[in-house]
Amino acid sequence: MSETQTQLNVLGKPLQLCSAAPLTGFFRDGCCRSDASDRGLHVVCAVMTEEFLRFSKSSGNDLSTPRPEFSFPGLKAGDRWCLCAERWREAFEVGKAPDVVLEATHISALAVVFLEQLKSHAVA
Repeated sequence: MSETQTQLNVLGKPLQLCSAAPLTGFFRDGCCRSDASDRGLHVVCAVMTEEFLRFSKSSGNDLSTPRPEFSFPGLKAGDRWCLCAERWREAFEVGKAPDVVLEATHISALAVVFLEQLKSHAVA
């Protein structure tokens, strides 16, 4: 059984792939899984929106500008990305949270946000 298969999502089921293009995840394996070395807790599989990308940039985390030196293509609306749970909560609190793929959001996100908050922004 692979490491990904042993991970659970917020629904208590096996964690699903968030995105392979662009390749996301703290481990850059497409999954929003984490371990103790991930201090940012990159576990929320979010679907980027222009509004959220502007919010994130204004909050000091520019996700839309490509950074080739880090093999980062820059994100655009519609891309799926493993967000820090805390950043998603910050966006939620000001009405700018992007949609969430519950099946690809790691169960550890529930230490930072409530399942009902995630469900209110759920997409397939």
